[in-house]
Amino acid sequence: MTLQFMPLSKFARPVRWGILVILSALSGTLLTAIHLPAALLLGAIIAGILVETCQAEIQMPQIPFYISQGIIGCMVANALTKEIVHSFIHQWPVFLAIVLIIILSCCTLGWTMSKLGILPGTTAIWGLLPGAASAMMLMSDSFGADSRLVAFMQYLRVVLVAAIASLVAHFWVHASGSSTPIVWFPVIHWLPFLETLAIIIGGSAIGVISKFPAGMLLIPLMAGSVLQLNGLVEIELPRWLLAGGYLCIGWQIGLRFTQKVLLNAAKVLPQIIASILAVILFCGCLGYALTKILGIDPLTAYLATSPGGVDAVAIIAASANVNVGFVMTLQLSRALIIMFVGPVLSKFLANKLKPKER
Repeated sequence: MTLQFMPLSKFARPVRWGILVILSALSGTLLTAIHLPAALLLGAIIAGILVETCQAEIQMPQIPFYISQGIIGCMVANALTKEIVHSFIHQWPVFLAIVLIIILSCCTLGWTMSKLGILPGTTAIWGLLPGAASAMMLMSDSFGADSRLVAFMQYLRVVLVAAIASLVAHFWVHASGSSTPIVWFPVIHWLPFLETLAIIIGGSAIGVISKFPAGMLLIPLMAGSVLQLNGLVEIELPRWLLAGGYLCIGWQIGLRFTQKVLLNAAKVLPQIIASILAVILFCGCLGYALTKILGIDPLTAYLATSPGGVDAVAIIAASANVNVGFVMTLQLSRALIIMFVGPVLSKFLANKLKPKER
C-alpha cells in the first residue's frame, strides 16, 4: 500500500526545494502570528514532513546542517554566564541525579514494552532513549530491533517534544504578557560577527573531522563559551542567521519522515506515541521536582528536563522567557552522559531479552 497523491519526485529538484521553502515560510509565518516559540523550527519540520509524504525524495545537505548546529552551539554559548557555570559546579550532584533518573526510566519503560511484546524485538529499548539517535539506530539491528522503527521513534520523539514544549512555552509566555518585537536585520558589529562566524565554521569543521559525538554542536558551544567567558570574543548572532539555522535543523528532522518510514510505523503508531508521551510526562514530573529542589521557575525546569533533542530545545528556550543557560546546562549534561552510557545500558538490556526471544 502506498500513498498516491502529489508525487513531487516528478518535478525537478529545484522545484521540490522551492515547494519546501514556500511551505516552510507559510507555516513559519502562521506559527509566528500566533506567537508560538520556535515557530520557524516547527514550520520547517511541518513542511519537511509534508513534502516527504508527497514523495519529494530530497535530503538536507550535510554542510548547511553542520553549520546550523554550530550556529545553535554559539547561541547557547552566548547564554552561558559565569553565574550559571558556578551554579552547575556547586549543584552538579542534582544535575547528575536528574540525568541518571531520566536515562534509567526510559530504559526501564523500553525494557518493559519489549518484555510484553508491545513493540517487536528490542525496538522499544533503542527507540525510547532520549539522545544518541545515530548510535541507537546503528546498534539496534544486531539486537533483534527494527532499525526503521527505532529511527522513527527517535525522530518522532524530537517532533513531539518540540511541539509540546513550544505549546507549553507559548501559553506560559502569553499568560505572563511578555512580547518582544523581532528585529530581523539589526545593525551588525563586524568584528564580533566575524569572530562568531569563525567559531561556527571552525568549530563545525573540527566536529566533523574529529568525529566527536555531536561535535558540530558541542565544539562551537565549548569554544564560544570559553572565549566569551574570558572576554576574548563577543558572540553576535543576527536574527536572520539564527533563522537560517532553525530552518536547516527543522528540515533535517522533517525530511526523515519518508513515506516508507511512516507506512512501516503505521501499525504500531498508537503504542509508539503513548510510550513517548509517557517519557515526556515523566520528565515533566522531574521538572516539577526541580522547581522544589532548586527554586527555579517551572518553565525553565520543564524545558531543562524535556527529553531532547538538544538543538530543538535550545531554539525553544531562546524564544521563551526562561533561563537558557540553566536549560542547556542540564540538556547538555544529559546528552553527553547518554552518548557514553546510553548505548552500553541499552546493549545490556537487549542482551537480557535476547535469549528469551529465541
